[in-house]
Amino acid sequence: MSIDPVWVPQTTRPEVLGTKYVVSAGHYLASAAGIRILDAGGNAFDAGVAAALCINVVQADMTNLGGVAPIAIYDAKRGVVETISGLGWWPEKVDISAFGRETGGRITGGILDVVMPAAADAWLTVLERYGTMTLAEVAAPAIELCEDGFPLHTVMDDSFKNGHWREQVLKWPSTRDIFAPGGEFPQVGDRIVQRDLGRTLRKLVEAESACEGSREDGIRAARDRFYTGDIAEMMVAFIQEEGGWLSMDDLAKFHVEVEPGVSIDYHGYQVYACDTWCQGAVVPMTLNILEGWDLSALEPGSVELIHLELEALKAAFADRERYFGDPHFTRVPMDGLLNKEYGGLWRDRLSATEAQPGMPEPGDPWPFSSLTPDHRPWTPPTAKEGPSWPDTSYLCVVDAEGNAFSATPSDGIVTGPVVPGLGFSVSGRGSQSWLDPEHPFFVTPYKRPRLTPSPGMVLKDGKLAMPYGSPGNDVQPQAMVQFLVNFIDFGMNVQAAIEAPRVATYSFPRSTDPHPYTPGFTQIEGRFEPGVAEGLRALGHDVYEWPDWAGTAGSINAIYRDAKRGVLRGGADPRRIAYAIGR
Repeated sequence: MSIDPVWVPQTTRPEVLGTKYVVSAGHYLASAAGIRILDAGGNAFDAGVAAALCINVVQADMTNLGGVAPIAIYDAKRGVVETISGLGWWPEKVDISAFGRETGGRITGGILDVVMPAAADAWLTVLERYGTMTLAEVAAPAIELCEDGFPLHTVMDDSFKNGHWREQVLKWPSTRDIFAPGGEFPQVGDRIVQRDLGRTLRKLVEAESACEGSREDGIRAARDRFYTGDIAEMMVAFIQEEGGWLSMDDLAKFHVEVEPGVSIDYHGYQVYACDTWCQGAVVPMTLNILEGWDLSALEPGSVELIHLELEALKAAFADRERYFGDPHFTRVPMDGLLNKEYGGLWRDRLSATEAQPGMPEPGDPWPFSSLTPDHRPWTPPTAKEGPSWPDTSYLCVVDAEGNAFSATPSDGIVTGPVVPGLGFSVSGRGSQSWLDPEHPFFVTPYKRPRLTPSPGMVLKDGKLAMPYGSPGNDVQPQAMVQFLVNFIDFGMNVQAAIEAPRVATYSFPRSTDPHPYTPGFTQIEGRFEPGVAEGLRALGHDVYEWPDWAGTAGSINAIYRDAKRGVLRGGADPRRIAYAIGR
């Protein structure tokens, strides 16, 4: 007896189709908030900020208002992609010697890791420049979630079960009182209330309401209260009391930057990323290498395909380690790194039948760059083990006009203590800097760390195709590359491209201190066909299996604008708690 295949789903979730707008976020309550704003007449940027503020509440273990928030936007009216560098720099008075005296030469997580809080400025910058609503309107859903609470979900519960994370929550009374009152962690379904964070958001709304100027003036007034007013004073007083360097002058000087993204063309799609203050360019660099191979002639999930993806990623990570830096401090040959001929040179160095045993020696992009070469000596990294560190979230929005918002907020409450009375912690992203004076991201006043969160944007023929992104620390660009190959080379729909099993290499110095390096180490999800793991081992990869569905393999959200049919196609990753909603 045969079984009718008509009702057999091809994915664990359907592609979410919308004719007006779609929101896809790392938590379903954030997606619902974005839809609420769009239903009220807001655009993608209003909805994106509303959803992002909710992410700061419901994924406080992963993100927060004082953390980081790199953003990519597509402005349909102007037809441009712009990025917002939602990343703080080191305080002016940072003392590098303190890491030797107090932390044993480590950037360990805590007060000494504090850089400028960037997320609030990033959200407000988007709202001011591109939005149509007031802060009071877009912050309302987040304030409700702070004051009414939300049920503890399984992803946050997993965070609290991690030994290091539990230790960080319990270490600081201001954090413990909110998330583990009396030293007892909540259970799944228990309500998490964040009254202090709600009061902070209300203070920003009060500053906006007191301003008698334009909508934009009100948003700037809210920003001033955060970075130069009483909120800033509370941040600085707490950080300095605990031994940190943050000052009122630092906060007054700080502002996120709005700048063009970097991009390449991949099979007719223009793939955009943020500049080298983050790792986003790893995605277009990897695609440049892959483009010269006919991937579509291979089988999805095959040993041959996975091997090529892993080798191309190792090459891009080698160049990341060598050439990336804060563009304000380092000459980065970005034009060379993204050059098609340079990508071809990398292809010539890679073998289709043998894995590189570790991170390869970086390439030489300088002949393809307009910049004066900087041929610093290169020293191969030394293998070393290290712990895993906190993760992040992601969200994207597309509206009826074709505007798109893509953001990767991060820095949860385990990267540093919650500031008493404010309900958020100040970014501990300093942990993604180096104490090696020869490294481009050596700790330096006003220099930004090398950020792992890196939102993406894709155009087709100069028009929006898709915002997309993922959490996952150094796995982020790897998940993003595999998603794009699934979507572009193999024609999978958005949800299928998200759900396809993933791999990740760790054959490079990782971004977070102590920057562990495990040559050849590769992880693959257990859902691959039998024999794939052994096939990769035969090529020289040191393969270890994840479970069938691994949250550490990333959690992609994406929205494809199907211009031919006039439909938006949203997808969200079942590996965590992400959901897409459309109208």
